[in-house]
This record gives sequence, structure tokens and C-alpha cells, in this order.
Amino acid sequence: MNIDRIYIGGWFQRTTLQLSEIYDFLRYGTSELNLDKKKLLKLRTELNVVEVKYKVDGLEYLLFSTSDHVNVKILEDGLIVLSYENSKEYSLFKDIEHLAQYYEEKLSVALNYLFSLGAPVPKELANVETVYPYFIVLNNESKENIDEILSKTEKEKYFEFSNMNYDVIRGNKYYFINNKNQSINQVERYVEEQIFIREFKGQLHRYLNLHRIIWEKIAEVKENANISGKDIIKLNSKIDGYSKTINLIDGRINQMSAYLKTREKIAKSDEHLSESLELIGYRYETLGNTLTYVQHLLEMTQNYVESAKRLFDGLQSDVTAKSVNNLTIVTSMGVGASLIGLFTEGAPTFSMFGVAYFFFLAIIGYLVNKIMKYISQNRKYQISDIEYDKNIGK
Repeated sequence: MNIDRIYIGGWFQRTTLQLSEIYDFLRYGTSELNLDKKKLLKLRTELNVVEVKYKVDGLEYLLFSTSDHVNVKILEDGLIVLSYENSKEYSLFKDIEHLAQYYEEKLSVALNYLFSLGAPVPKELANVETVYPYFIVLNNESKENIDEILSKTEKEKYFEFSNMNYDVIRGNKYYFINNKNQSINQVERYVEEQIFIREFKGQLHRYLNLHRIIWEKIAEVKENANISGKDIIKLNSKIDGYSKTINLIDGRINQMSAYLKTREKIAKSDEHLSESLELIGYRYETLGNTLTYVQHLLEMTQNYVESAKRLFDGLQSDVTAKSVNNLTIVTSMGVGASLIGLFTEGAPTFSMFGVAYFFFLAIIGYLVNKIMKYISQNRKYQISDIEYDKNIGK
């Protein structure tokens, strides 16, 4: 099997500003941000960088190679493509593992630390285990040989297509690209767009799932007819967390339309993609429609979270007011007991009975306060909200 190279990659929103920061980091192991200089140098050393180049071709991008024989391309919009050349059939899976480990354990770790300041990535999106599509480029292989290696990696074939320059046979995690000529440029551009489209769609799917999770968690609370006072503050804090998560996602998702439009414009003007656009061109439009759909869902979710927040803020105010009333009752009892003692006795004198009476009043006051607090915490508060048919719009 004549395997030329293997590709994997990922995408998360970046700009030319961040690309310049990556460039400085790759060259010198430095950053203008308040980051640990020793850690930066250590992370840069672990990348095993041999050579770094800054180029422009539609988008600005970085190219660097490593002593591990890994080639990395980082584009200004955040797309990252890694390749490993001259793989042999017997080492295919070992090479794939080597490439994935470099991406996950070295490059991703370094970039995550480099951009660790500023607005965070929502924790629900961090540490997501991604199944990378592995793009395996072959040179003029027969269809029989490709089908054979496909059978070793995938249970079924999803689709295949051909053009004058290359054939593509795709499984679930593996794309086999049979290069028919000596130029690799067209294949690489196809790989880049496939990685971007798949990652873009993957992010939208995670946002959709977050909408479902957050909505269900809040609905579960609001569907309870009554709730204990002691649980209101705890639940209110959780709702604050959901609101923060939605706000972070909203900021990220609002950036995505600009990246999609730029990618579509560049792809449609790229001669290297002219043949494959018949297959992938429509996806830009469908991704745009999906993005709009998810944006509207998140807007609904944000409104739902805010309505829950207002509801629980009101309940928390009721709990606080009743706690103040309870304290007033206890205080009044203490004052009343003192007045009774003042008017039923003459001038106060120190005696064993007086000491015992003082402790008796203190115990009574303590017990009354505990009873009032228990009643307040376990009092049921009515939750009223509009009911919706949850089977619509799923």
C-alpha cells in the first residue's frame, strides 16, 4: 500500500492577532501576556519545532515542522492541520496514534496555555473528547487495495466520489484519498475544508446539546410545585452558572457566521477546490442555516434562564424577609421577658435564681430561633410558571 501522508486537524475561532502571538511563541517561546516564562519555554521545547514560516495565501497562516516529522499549518481563522509524511502500511495505525498524541498532548496543551487569559471557554466545551477524522492520502492505488484497507479500519463505507485529480472513499473516522497526480495542493485544500466543515458542525452540535441540558435542568426545578426554602439559594446559584455559560457560548457563536462567510468566499475562488465544490459547496449554506437555528435556540434558552432567575430571586427575597421576621419575634420575646422581670421584681439583685432565670431565657430564645429557622428552611414555596408542550420543536 503506497501511503503518502496522514492528516488530522481541528478548528476553534482565532484571528490574525492570535496568529501573531503563536508566531512569536513558536520562534522564541515568549508571550507579551502575564504568563509563566519558564512554562512557556518548556512548552515550546516540547513541541520540537525545527522551522517556522509565516505566509499569506487567501488567509495568513503559519507553517512549521518538527523533529518528530510532523508538519503543522495554523491559519488565521483558527484552523489547524497536521500531517505526517512517508507512512508505511505496517505502521499506519502507529503513525496515526503518533500524530494524534502530538496534537493532543503537545500542541493543544501549548496553545491552551498561551490563550489561557481572557474570556474562558465554557467548561461544558472544554476537555471534549473529539473523534478526529483521519485523512489518509494514497498515491495511485487500485480501488481493490483501498477497499481492503477500508475494511481494516471501518465497518462500512459512507460515500465515495471521484474527480480528475483524486478519489475519495470515506468511512466514519477515516477518509481515504487516492491522489492521481503528483500535486498535493488540491488534496490539502480539500482536507482543510473538510476539517473546517466537520469542526464547525461539531461545535454547533455541542451547543445544541448544551441548550437541551440546561433547559431540562431548569425545567426539572420549575416543574416542582413546591420547593424548600433551604434549597432556593443553592438552586439560584446554579441558575447563575447556567446564565454565565449561555453568555459565554453566545459570544463564541456570534463570531461563527463571519468565519463561515470568509471560508465560503475563499473556497469558491480557489481553483484547487473547483472540482470538489460540487460535493462540499452546498454545506456552507446548510451550516449557515444550522448556525441561525442554534442561535435562536440559545436566545430562547437565555430568556428561559433569565425568567427562572427572576423567579428564584423573588423566592429568595421572601425567605430573607421571613428570616428577619423570625429574628424580630425572638428579639421581642427576649425584651418582653426582661420587662416582665423588671416590673415584677424590685431593684435587680444578683442571685442563683437570677442566673438560672437568665440561662433559661437564653435557652428559650435559642430554641425558638432554631424552630423558626427550621420552619423557614422547610417551608414550601409555590413555583408558578407557564407550561409548554415540550414535544414541539425538538
